[in-house]
Amino acid sequence: MTTAADRPAPGTPASTTPPEPVVATDPASIRALAHPLRLRILALLDDEGEVTATRCAEVTGESVASCSFHLRMLAKYGYVEAAERRGKERPWRTVGRGRQTRFDPDVPESLPAASAVADLVLGQEAARVRAWLAGAAAEDPRWLLASTLSSSSFYATREELDALAREVEALTDRFAGRWEDPALRPEGARPARLFAVVNADPPADPR
Repeated sequence: MTTAADRPAPGTPASTTPPEPVVATDPASIRALAHPLRLRILALLDDEGEVTATRCAEVTGESVASCSFHLRMLAKYGYVEAAERRGKERPWRTVGRGRQTRFDPDVPESLPAASAVADLVLGQEAARVRAWLAGAAAEDPRWLLASTLSSSSFYATREELDALAREVEALTDRFAGRWEDPALRPEGARPARLFAVVNADPPADPR
């Protein structure tokens, strides 16, 4: 089980090699992400590059103290770091290029931790898709026709499923650099989202 969020922070020079994602397999590090506000903070950082606790509070509706606490906790586990001060402001930025939480078969405790994070991500993504559907009437029909919500069933070996999962993870590589560097975005480009799950069905009950 791998849960990934791969949006590099704006401001990363396109000419440099993008940093690798932060990969968490330690249960404590994974559990540090199992909080809805922390996931919202990380998404905000992904979108804006750097944010202060005050900016976090403005966007999330939480208190500055709460945002500051959760930013420090994310820093403790290596997901964010302090950016250069701007006067009295103390901004934060993400570490690496996105995040991945991975179940480690040798560490059984990592499974419930990774599952908890995946459940939160699933809930937030479902809410985002529902909000998109609710506003579809106001959208340009051409953008709606360019979107998809699909589901497929098939038989595959473990090796084939693993290969498919890696292919899905790489689907947006063709757009690399555009999030960080506006100059790379073609005219008319808009922010877009991809959310996908590749999994095998649970074993059938022999009864």
